[in-house]
Amino acid sequence: MAENLFVTGALVIPAAELRERFSRSSGPGGQGVNTTDSRVELSFDVAGSPSIPDTLRPRILDRLSTRLVDGVVTVAASEFRAQLANRQAARDRLAALLRSASEPPPPKRRPTRPSRAAKERRLTEKRRRGETKRSRRSSFSD
Repeated sequence: MAENLFVTGALVIPAAELRERFSRSSGPGGQGVNTTDSRVELSFDVAGSPSIPDTLRPRILDRLSTRLVDGVVTVAASEFRAQLANRQAARDRLAALLRSASEPPPPKRRPTRPSRAAKERRLTEKRRRGETKRSRRSSFSD
């Protein structure tokens, strides 16, 4: 599975920059669970990768700062019994993570004020609610 990882049209990670590590999956299993290394950890050096454009690198590093260890992001997959399926799941997960981290920031919110009609509706509803509560009170005329 030494293929390049396509994140977006402009961002492609060469297979040489990805590191895979295999280990035994946790959880219940049959006879083969103790012998197969089906869990996959896929690591990618975000900070030192030449394939990430310099314009995107600060944004990705900032957004993935909680997941990075020395500039390296690691994704694990162990939900399938087959190692090949876990390798593909880890690649898909890493691509989705990098895709979401490289998206441009949302546009700034333009501060707005409530309209006069909206203020009037709010105050009218407030008065009506107060009247309802006032009418529920019992008077103490003993």
